[in-house]
Amino acid sequence: MKGKSLNTRGLLWVLTIAALIYYLFMGAYPANRLDISYTKFKNQLKTGNVKNITFRANRIDGEFKSDYMPPGKDTPYSYFTTVKPNALSDEDLGELLAEQNVAVTAVESNNSWLWYLLIILLPWVLIIGYFSYAGKKMQGKMKGKGPAGFFGSGQSGARLYKPEKNRVTYKDVAGLEKTKKNLEEIIEYLKNPKKFIELGATIPKGVLLLGPPGCGKTLLAKATAGEANIPFYIISGSEFIELFVGVGASRVRNLFKQAKKTAPAIIFIDEIDSIGRTRGAGLGGGHDEREQTLNQILSEMDGFEPHESVVVLAATNRPDVLDPALTRPGRFDRQIILEMPKKSARKKILQIHTQKIPLSDDVDLENLASRTVGFSGADLKNLVNEAALLAGREDKKRVNAEDFDKARDKIILGTEREEAIDEREKRLI
Repeated sequence: MKGKSLNTRGLLWVLTIAALIYYLFMGAYPANRLDISYTKFKNQLKTGNVKNITFRANRIDGEFKSDYMPPGKDTPYSYFTTVKPNALSDEDLGELLAEQNVAVTAVESNNSWLWYLLIILLPWVLIIGYFSYAGKKMQGKMKGKGPAGFFGSGQSGARLYKPEKNRVTYKDVAGLEKTKKNLEEIIEYLKNPKKFIELGATIPKGVLLLGPPGCGKTLLAKATAGEANIPFYIISGSEFIELFVGVGASRVRNLFKQAKKTAPAIIFIDEIDSIGRTRGAGLGGGHDEREQTLNQILSEMDGFEPHESVVVLAATNRPDVLDPALTRPGRFDRQIILEMPKKSARKKILQIHTQKIPLSDDVDLENLASRTVGFSGADLKNLVNEAALLAGREDKKRVNAEDFDKARDKIILGTEREEAIDEREKRLI
């Protein structure tokens, strides 16, 4: 919203400046001005109806003493413009001007036509320049991009996560040991591809992470990039889709182009089911755009060179709706299923999220892990945060076991049910 407001404000300023320039220069020439021939000018001068004139090279601008009504027109004119022919030597003009007591002004205007051209074009140059600048700013979401669509609509919008800043590694991912082991081979290839190439092996082009929401798919993808210490492009599948047909495909091309420039790199597409659904499931512009975007992803993955160090990770919790062309070997070669964490994994996850939380001595993380069956990694992170919020609300210095119990009940039962239980306990007391 802030960027949009700044763009609107900038456009208003450009239009205001352009209008001021236009009226500043063009306003010097009255609207009721008549272009007349040099002969008519001389006639009006002889009849004493010319008040003053201004010479601009061969051009003469002047004012009538009395408004002049040209034949066949209903509007009287107070000002006039005429041009003195270059071939005409008018020796009596000066005498006539003196006889009629006409005020004469001369303006040096050797390049008048350039000046008038500048006056006409300058407002348009300002407006076009603004839109060009705004377009480049909107295209500048990622470094090193060229133009790709009106106002950058063809840019992928992927966020570049650089491992050297806030680096996430497998140490930050508790559990999922089998999953991490499956990904270590890809990390090893990205770190040292030469030994695999010498053996004639090729890296899998894509890895599909399957699992319920909150089980750590995105975190695992970031940790994989952190372990390999390479650029990591993250984007949601829905961010490819746009109102205009063809924009999604353009964004896919742009994303893969950027990844190839910074290779070795990892592309992570979250919620790929939003664009990877089975084709031919419907008709209409929206479906056409989604299918074009999917076709472009398939084409880009097929276009990888055999030893190109770009790996595509994708995550979904709806593998049943994915197009078979997306999951066949040669594209997403591997499919890794992430399960909900078991007790030992839950304890490790709680240990990670409570590292910066001051805990009371009565907090037993192993006991808490055994009482959070079915909790995902995201649920456990939320549990720790809710317990800290509850402790802060009561001005405690440390988070105790009671805070964790209340936070657990709140997550499992919901806020309204928790409040009802509290009211019932108060009545019993």
